[in-house]
Amino acid sequence: MKAASSLPVLALAISFPLRAQQRVAPDTVRLAEISVVGTRSTLAAIPGSASVLDVAAMSLWRSPTVNETLRRVPGINTRDEEGFGLRPNIGIRGLNPTRSAKVLLLEDGIPFTLAPYGDNSSYYHPPLERFARIEVLRGSGQILFGPQTIGGVINYVTPEIPARHAGTITVSGGSRSHRSAMARFGGTWGRLGVLASVSSVGGEGNRANTGTRINDGYLKTTITLGTGHVVTVRGNRFSERSNVTYSGLTETEWATDPRSNPFANDSMLLDRWGTSLTDRLELGRGVSLLTTIYGYGVSRDWWRQSSSSEQRPNDSSDPACAGMQNLNTTCGNQGRLRDYGVWGVEPRLRAPVSVFGAQALLEVGLRIHDERQERRQVNGDAPNARTVGNPSNPGAGVAEDNIRTTRAYSAFIQNRWFAGRWTITPGLRIERIRHTRTNRLADPDVFGAMEATYLVPGLGLTYAAASGVTLFAGAHRGFAPPRAEDVISNTTGAVVELDAELSLNYEVGIRALLAPALELEATGFVLDFENQVVPASVAGGSGATLTNAGRTLHRGLELSGRLDVAALLHIPQQIRLDAAWTWVPTARFEGERFVYVGTEAPDVVGKVYAQQGATGTRQRTSVSGNRLPYAPAGALTAAISYHYRAAFDARIEMVHVSRQFGDALNTSVTVPDGQQGPIPARTVWNAALNYSLGATGSTLFVSVNNLFDRLYIADRTRGLLPGLPRTVHAGLSQSF
Repeated sequence: MKAASSLPVLALAISFPLRAQQRVAPDTVRLAEISVVGTRSTLAAIPGSASVLDVAAMSLWRSPTVNETLRRVPGINTRDEEGFGLRPNIGIRGLNPTRSAKVLLLEDGIPFTLAPYGDNSSYYHPPLERFARIEVLRGSGQILFGPQTIGGVINYVTPEIPARHAGTITVSGGSRSHRSAMARFGGTWGRLGVLASVSSVGGEGNRANTGTRINDGYLKTTITLGTGHVVTVRGNRFSERSNVTYSGLTETEWATDPRSNPFANDSMLLDRWGTSLTDRLELGRGVSLLTTIYGYGVSRDWWRQSSSSEQRPNDSSDPACAGMQNLNTTCGNQGRLRDYGVWGVEPRLRAPVSVFGAQALLEVGLRIHDERQERRQVNGDAPNARTVGNPSNPGAGVAEDNIRTTRAYSAFIQNRWFAGRWTITPGLRIERIRHTRTNRLADPDVFGAMEATYLVPGLGLTYAAASGVTLFAGAHRGFAPPRAEDVISNTTGAVVELDAELSLNYEVGIRALLAPALELEATGFVLDFENQVVPASVAGGSGATLTNAGRTLHRGLELSGRLDVAALLHIPQQIRLDAAWTWVPTARFEGERFVYVGTEAPDVVGKVYAQQGATGTRQRTSVSGNRLPYAPAGALTAAISYHYRAAFDARIEMVHVSRQFGDALNTSVTVPDGQQGPIPARTVWNAALNYSLGATGSTLFVSVNNLFDRLYIADRTRGLLPGLPRTVHAGLSQSF
C-alpha cells in the first residue's frame, strides 16, 4: 500500500468529502479536503438539515463579524460580546449560546476550540476572511464529528488552491477606528500547490475603553505524490492583543452610559499556533483512505479586575481596594492564565459496498485525541499588574494552579444504503474518555481521575419525492461530555456526580429546488434532554459551576428560502429575496437547579422566592415549566438584493430577535447587578453596496450595520452588555 510507505496511516479530519463525484471547476485543484456538507449541490445527500454559505455571497454581505454572518442560517441564534466576533456565542435550536459550548466548531473538519473535550469554549475564533464557505450540519449526520453532537456542527472551509496563480488584496476602514487588510495568494506549480493568506484587523469595540488588534497568517500546501494520492499540510499563526473586559454593566452604569466600561486596564493576550497533515489515498474501485494528524497550542492570558457585574472591587476578595473610586490606584486584578496543547490522529476509510443486494457507501474511522490544560490564576496587587506581586515568593498571589488532561478514543461507522428513491443512513459513534485533574496548590498535590464510555447512535432517512424535492427525517443521540473541572473535585480529587449531556434529537423536513428561481427548506425538530448541563451562574464568575438541569425540551420549526425575482420575470436586473426564520415555541425546564435569587419583588407571574442578602443569593429552586434563558421564541433574518449587469450590487437586511429571558426564573424585574431580568426584542437593519470596476478586477464596497443605531441589550450573563452600534465600513478589493 503506497500510503504506508509514504506517510503513517494515522489520521485526522472530521469528515470525509461527501462530494467526491462532483465536477471540479477548471481553475481549482481538488485537495484532500475535509468537509461535513460539501457545496449546495450536494445537500440532497445529507441525512438531515444542513446549510452552506459560500464565499461569493459572504463577500457581498460585507459582514463585520461571524455573528452577523451566521444569523443567516436557520436554527442559529448568535449573541455579540465585544464587537469583533472574537468570542462568538452561538446557540442552535434554543440551546444556550454562552461561549458556543454546545456547538462543535471545525476548520477544514478539524476542531479548533481550546479543548474540545475538556473546555469547549470559543475564547478563540479564526478570522472570517480566511474562509471560502461555512457548512452547518444540524441533523443525525453529526455523529461522525464528535464529541459535541447536540446542537450542530459548524465547519469553516478554507479556499481551494487555484490551478493558476491568483490572489486578492482587500483593505477597508470605518467608524470606531476600524481598519483591516487581507492578502491571499496561491497557485500550482507542477505537483506543488500553495495558498497563503495574511490579515490584520483592529479598532474599538462596542464599549468605551475597549480595542482589539488581531494578526493572522495561514499557509496551505499540497503535494501530489501520484495518481489519486495527495498530501496537504496546513499551518497557521494567530495573535490577539485586546483591551477588553469580561464584566458587564450594573443597572446604574447602564442608565448612566450603556457603552461605558470602567475597567480600562483589563486585557486579553492570546497566541495560537496550529498545524495539520492530511494524506488522501484513492485505493481503487471507489475506496479512499483519509489519514490526518493535527495539533495546536494556545496561550491565553486574560487580566481583569472583575469577572461579572456583581463582583466589583469593594468586596472581601480585594481588601486593599476600598471601592470603585480606587479602581485605577489600589485595586488589584486577577490574571486567568491558560495554556493548552491539543493533538489528534484519525484514519477514515470510505468504500462502496453491497448490502442485501443494495448499493451502499460505508464510512468507518478511529480517532485518538489528547488535551492538556495548564491553568493558573495569579492575583496582582495593582490594576496593571501582569505577574505575581512578590517576586521573592513566586507562590504569593497564586489562587489556582491546575493541570487537566483528557485522552479520548473514538470509533465511528456510518453506512448509507441506496434503495431506489430512498437513502437510509444508520450510524454509531463510541466515545471513551478519561479526564484527570491535578491541584498543584495543595501540599501534597491533589489528583483525581474519571473514565466513562458513551454510545452515540443515529439514523437518517431521505426520500427523493420528485425532481429537486427531497424529504428527510432523522433521529440521533445528542451527547456532550462533562468537563474535567466539573466532574473532579479540586480539593479532594473525588468524582463529582455530574452526568454527560444526553438528549434524543428528532427532525423531519423537506428541501426543494422548485425552479431555478425558488429554493425552500423547512424542518421541524425536537431536542428531548434526559439531562442538560447548564451554568449555575457564569463562566469564570462568582459561583461559576455547572449543574444537572434534568429534563429540558426544545421543539420548533426552521424555514429558509430564496426567490430570484428576475428569473421569474425574465428581466436583466437581478432581484433576490432570501430569509431564514427560526421558531422555538418550546424551550422549557423540568426539575430544580441552582439559580440566582435577587432582592427585587416577586416576578409578574406570582412566583415567590426567598430574598436573602443585599445583593441576593444562589439556591436550589424549582424552575419546572420555565423557559430556558437566551432561547428566543423567534428569530428572522430577511434580505432583498439587487444586482445589475455584473457591476452593481446592493443589499438591505433586517434582523429580528424576539424577547428572551436572562435568568432561569424568567423574572420581569431586574436586580442592581443587571444579571437578572428580561432581554427585550430587537430589530436591526443592515445594508451593503458593491461596485465592480470590470476588467480591472477591483471592487469598491461600503457597508452599514445597525443602520439606525439601535441601542439594545445583547447579554446579561455577566452584567448588561450592549449590542453592536452603528458601524460603517468602506474599502477596496483587488483581484489579480
